[in-house]
Parts: sequence; structure tokens; C-alpha cells
Amino acid sequence: MLFAWIVPSAIWFLVHFTAEACGKGNVTASKLPRGVAEICDKGNMTANTTSHVQPGMNITLSCQLKQPKQNEQCKIAIFFNSSELTSNYGSSVSTKFLVRTYGKLMFTCKVVCEYKKKLICGIDIESGNPPDQPKNVSCIQYGTDSNPTCTWNKGRFTYINTTYVIQLSNGTDMLCFLEENVNNKFGSLVLSTKLNFDSTYTVVVAASNELGNAFSQPLMFMLIDIVKPHPPKFLVKFENSSATNCTVFWHDEAQAQHFRLRYRSLNSYTWNMVESLNSEKCSLYDLEPYTEYEFQVSCKIHPERGLWSNWRTFQTQTPEAVPARLLDVWYKKQDMDSQMQNISLFWKPLSKSEARGKILQYTVTFQALNHRSPKAIETNVTVQTSYTRVTPRMDYNITVTADNSKGSSPPAAIMTELGIQDLPPPRNVSAIAMGNNSILVIWKPPIKSTAFINGYIVEWIDIHRNKSLEPHLNWIKLLASNLSTVISEHIKDHVCYHIAVSALYQDRAGQVASVRGYSREKAPSVGPQMYPTPQTNGILVSWEEIPANQQMGCITEYNIYLQKKDSKVAPEVYAIHNVTAQHSFYIANLQDGENYFLWMTASTAAGESPQGNSELVCLESAVDWLTVVLTCSFFIFSASMCAIPPARKALHSLLSVIVPQWYSKAIPNPANATWARNYTAMKGELSLPSSPFLHNVSSFEEPEITEVEEAFIKKDLLVFQDKVSLSNINSSENHDWQLESSFEKQDCEYKPLPSTTDGDMYEHQLPYLYKKIVVEVTGQMQTASEYIANPITETTTYLPSAVLSPITDTNEDYELDCNPISVFPTTSFLTPVFSYGGKLTLDAVKINCTSFTR
Repeated sequence: MLFAWIVPSAIWFLVHFTAEACGKGNVTASKLPRGVAEICDKGNMTANTTSHVQPGMNITLSCQLKQPKQNEQCKIAIFFNSSELTSNYGSSVSTKFLVRTYGKLMFTCKVVCEYKKKLICGIDIESGNPPDQPKNVSCIQYGTDSNPTCTWNKGRFTYINTTYVIQLSNGTDMLCFLEENVNNKFGSLVLSTKLNFDSTYTVVVAASNELGNAFSQPLMFMLIDIVKPHPPKFLVKFENSSATNCTVFWHDEAQAQHFRLRYRSLNSYTWNMVESLNSEKCSLYDLEPYTEYEFQVSCKIHPERGLWSNWRTFQTQTPEAVPARLLDVWYKKQDMDSQMQNISLFWKPLSKSEARGKILQYTVTFQALNHRSPKAIETNVTVQTSYTRVTPRMDYNITVTADNSKGSSPPAAIMTELGIQDLPPPRNVSAIAMGNNSILVIWKPPIKSTAFINGYIVEWIDIHRNKSLEPHLNWIKLLASNLSTVISEHIKDHVCYHIAVSALYQDRAGQVASVRGYSREKAPSVGPQMYPTPQTNGILVSWEEIPANQQMGCITEYNIYLQKKDSKVAPEVYAIHNVTAQHSFYIANLQDGENYFLWMTASTAAGESPQGNSELVCLESAVDWLTVVLTCSFFIFSASMCAIPPARKALHSLLSVIVPQWYSKAIPNPANATWARNYTAMKGELSLPSSPFLHNVSSFEEPEITEVEEAFIKKDLLVFQDKVSLSNINSSENHDWQLESSFEKQDCEYKPLPSTTDGDMYEHQLPYLYKKIVVEVTGQMQTASEYIANPITETTTYLPSAVLSPITDTNEDYELDCNPISVFPTTSFLTPVFSYGGKLTLDAVKINCTSFTR
């Protein structure tokens, strides 16, 4: 124990006494005078200390002028960094100064005359710390051919110039090396000499400045203790027959005698260590196939002494192996009709450690379970994690395997059953926003079922997904004991998701219960684009969906706002809740001719969007337009048909077939009537004007009463009569008749004749005075002859007298000059089924064929 203290102490004293022998880097401090002074031309400035001091020391400063002042009003003063410390009107001044800071302190002496200052002399003093003892001295040599490098900890900062020298001794010689790269905390120096493996060396670090010296504890070593070899080069080889075994080979240029190896998979933070290796190779076993591994090798020269080299790293992937685990498969079945069914299979991809290679495809086999004649197995291949097929309705044995370059996984088998009826879905499914890209889904078990529930399937998908980029939905399989789950895979904020939950009955999914959900949402950023269309007494409003990136969540409601133009009343709001299927809405019972403003908004649970486009709609009556269009179309069509003779003939034939039989009877010619002949014979005795319509009604003379035979219908006959009210005849523009039907005998109605000033108008209205008379005799309907009717309801018929212009032709065959297309055919006049008698009063009547409808 005593020897352990004596040897290092002796070496330390040896270094101290021989330090001055170093030609470079003498570290002995010079003996400075007890004070410092500056001699200038105009005066001197002194300090009672050396030029380097430590904080906390008092300094006495003095200034003395060599020549007396020329102006007695001037004074001599001492300044510190331009701040005046003291002054005096004599030729000298003195003061004390307490050093409180580190660094250079600048003191000056000046003569101050009023506002002018003149420099006399100055002195600089540095404030700092003596060096601390260097600690943690170490030396290392990288490789066997390089030079050693020594490092140490300098201690506290000195604030003044400090030198560090490494003194290297092998027992006979000493070398000194001065630090060149100055660092405030740590020292480092490369020794420019070669060391040998047989010598023992001692290193001391000496620090020196104007305030003192310091030496480190001596460090003793041999070269083998400080040499750090370069890391060895190595490679990894795998066996052909196995992907889990490998051999590591390495080589070191320094001929190291000791090695160590460590390795790990890249997804692990734990190293597997293999040490005390004296050979240049090592075999490893039980690695994971198709896994990235990192291997590291290090070495040192001597097994018991020296430094380990740095690690050299090598990364590689182990080869593939046959998949080790079967797939977790479930299926859905839907009957297409009585003969066919749709079977959909779903499975999760194997993990990397389970797949043990790159899965190239999935193989799906179908074998029909027909007890009469077992069918061959049908094989299908897919690269997706789902498969759908339409098959005949029967039970199947289905297998699914995952295939890589080394083989296939164990087959996952499913047997479908036709006997299982519709399986109930979970109840009360709800989605709760959790934020942070996650949604909580909660449900209750289905109602009681005879089938055993062995799990649940939760599916979710973005309702606005790009089907080309995301063709499949996300899903997770849970145990039957789980009635909730938090989904976070591929979940984004401000996106609406369709979430479906179904129970698994013997690996078959039952009916689905769905809900919409979101992680976090806001009000939509824009309103819907709206397209209003005016219709009959209303407006049909259709709209487009808001772009997916602007919906900001799940749309729960659309609102249509309707307001009359220039109205001060709040707009009416129509709420549409079926947002997924409905994209149009009809607003009924609106006023014709009104102007309406319409706009739309969309809402999520977080709020309502801004309004979309605003439209002004003028609502017009669709019925009036329809009437105008139909009327114009009818007249255009009629004119076109009448202008073509073949078409006119065809129309005439058609009308003769489709109109009632009584409507096709010939119109009697009034010129052939008895009263017309009598009128012709008596025309010389009548003094009537040439015009049938007189300008003054008072100029008429009482017409002669003509005796006519009057016949009456039996009371037991049922008579149908159409009555024309003469009060409405004057409306020649629209010919609005007021027809009345009666089964009773009514009193006669007489209307005054129109004024002769209305001759032309009256002339065109007379054809409407024809009346049809239908008589039912003994239970059968017979058509009576049609006569020009007087506006009465009696069975006796009267005709006005003096209605025609002078008749020159009294031939019985005389006919009216009418267009053959007239709706009154000019067939022969039929003999009446009953005769009329009595008196007939004739008024001014003229029949003009131009009034007939063409």
C-alpha cells in the first residue's frame, strides 16, 4: 500500500523539477515586480498591483504631471472606461478602485479644462482566475499506426491567457507538447511522436497564466492499453435450406485476439450479444424469416487489456419461408333468387412475422357438398383480401390460403349452411366522436337467436372515398364479449364515415346495423349549389352535394329558404332530413306572378353552413300558357287540315263516323219553308227596306200573322231540350253559351230583337239558334228533324218572320251556299216525325252561311 503512494509521488516530483528542461513549453511563471507603471511624455501613471489581478482586489491608482499646468482653472482626473473616478486641481491625483468584473480594465489620466479633455497617460490591468488543476486526463490511439491523442478537463474559465502543456516521459526522456487549439472547457492534443508497445509512459498536463500554475495527476500507461483498433470487416451468409440460420464471418487487419457480436431485428430495441469469440466466424440460429436484421461486430487486441473498437454495422433481410399461420376468414351470404346465392369472403392479411415472406396471392377453393354426387374443387386466385362469387344455392366447403414464393399457409376452412335463417343484427349502434382521429363505436347484443355468436365485425369506410384508390373498406374482428371498440385506422378529422356492425354466427356475418360517425367536425364551409325550376303553382328545387373536402363532417340536414321579393317577413324554411337519398324538393301552393328569392344551407352537428347561391324565380301560371298553346295548336291544325282537299274529305268522313247520329242530319233550308213562299208572294205588300236590318226599330210595321198548324207532343213522351239564352248571344267574341236542360214544360220566353245597328253581329249569331229535339217514344230514342228554333221551351216551335232577303228561287231543292266542310251536312231534309200547327210570328231574320264553323 505504501508503494502505491510512493511511486506516483516520486514521478510527480520528477516532472516538476525537470519541467524547465523542456525546450518548448516552459511553464514556470516569471517573477513580476510588485507594482506596474506607465511612463508617458506628459506624465506617469502607476498601480500598486501587477498587470493581472483577481476580482475582489483593491487597486491604488496614481497620476503625476511632469510639467505644471498652464491654466489654474484646469484639473487632473483619473477615468475608468470614460467614467471619471476622481479629480484634483493640483499636478497629481490618486484613488482606490475595487475590481469587481473579469476582463481588461482600462484606466486613463487626463487634464480637464472646462469642456476640453487632454490625455496624459494610461494603464491596463487584466482581471481573471489562476488555472484549475486539469482533470480526467486520458490518452487514446486509433489503430496501431496512428499517434496518440490526449484529452483533459480544464476546469473553470480563467478569462486571461492560459497555456496548457503535455509533458510526456518514458522514464529517461521527457517531451513537451503545447496545446494549439484552445477550448474553454476541454483540452485536446495529438502527440507528434510514435509510441512502442514495450515502454511505459507518464503524462502530466501543466496549466499556467500570470496568476499561477497547475498540474494534473500523472497518467501512466502502455501502448496496448490505449490503442483502440479499427472495427473489423464482416459479412453474413444464410444457409440454403433454412431461412432462420446464418454464419457471420469477419476479418481484422490488426490481428485482434478478441471479438464480440450483437444482432437484433429492426423493429426491436433489444440486442442479442455473443462475446469471447476467438475465431473469425460465428453461427446464429432461430432467426425470423423475411425480417430485417442489424448485425454489429467489435474487437480489441488483447483479451484482458486495451480498448474495444467501435461497432461496424451490417443490415440484411433473412430469406422467406412458408407462411406459418392460417388466415382468419369470415363470410356473408345473400340469396339472389330461388336458385342462386352471393357468397362474399373477407380476411385480414397476415402480419409480416406470420407471412414470413411477400404474399403473392390468395387461393380460394369451393367444393359443393352434394351428397348425391360430390363435385370437383374449383380454385380461384385473387390478390385482394376479399372475394365474392355468385353460386348455385347449396352448401359449400370453402378454403382460403396465403401464398408466397416458398409455399402456402395452412388452409382456413369454412362450411356454409343453407339452413341458417336471417341472423339478427346488433342493437342500438352509435358512434361517438373521440377526436385525435378516432371514433368510439358502441352497440348492444342482438335479440335472442338460436345460433351461437362467436364475435362481431365492425366495418367503416369514408362515404366520399375515391373508389379507385380505396376500393375496400376497413374492418376489425372482435370477440363476442366486446360490445364497443375505438376505431382509428385510416380515420381523419372532418370526414364522415359509414360504420356497420354485424354479429358473427359460426364465422358467418348476420344482418348489418349501420350508423354514420366522425372523429371531429365543423360546420360546412360552403352551401349547396341549387337549381330552382318553376312549375304549376310551385317550384322544384334540386341541388348538388357539397364537395367532400368542404362538408367538414356528416351532413344531417338541408334547409331551403324561400322569401318573397321586397318582403320584410322572415323567409320560410323547408328542412330536408333525408340527406343521403333526396336531392330535390317541390315547394307547392305558391302565388302566380310572384317573385321569390331562394337559397340553401347544409348543416352538421357542429353548425350550419353559409348560404349557397341565391336565385330569383318568377312564378307564372302554367295553366294559362297551356290553354293558349292548346288553342293555338287546335286552330293551326284545323286551318292546315281544311286547306288540303284530301285531308278535308278524310276529316269529313271521320266526323260522320264519330259524331252522334242526330248530329249528321241535314240542315233544313229555310227558303223552302211554307212561310218563306208566302212571304215571297206577299213581298209586294210589305214595305221593308232593302237591308234586312233596319236602322231604326220603330220603322218596322207589324208583320202579318201567318197561320201555321200546331202540333203537341204526347204527355207520356220524354223530351230533351237544349235551351239557348239570347241574352248571351250578343257576345260574339267568345260565343259563351248558357245551355240549360229540362225535362219539364216551361213558359215561353221572348226576348226583344236586337237593334239594326248590330246587324252584322246579329247576322253571325243566328246559326247558334238551332235547337235539337230528341223524343223518346215507347222506350226508344228516335232522332227528330232539326229546325231553326225560337228561344222558347214550349213544344210548339215558332220562327221569326221577315228574316230573309227577297227570295227569287222558290224551288224545293234550294240549298244554302255553304262550304261542304261545314259541321252541318247538307243531306236531304228529313220528314218530321210529328207536325206543327198554329200561328208562327216571323221577325227580321237573315241566315248567312259565313257564320258556320269551318
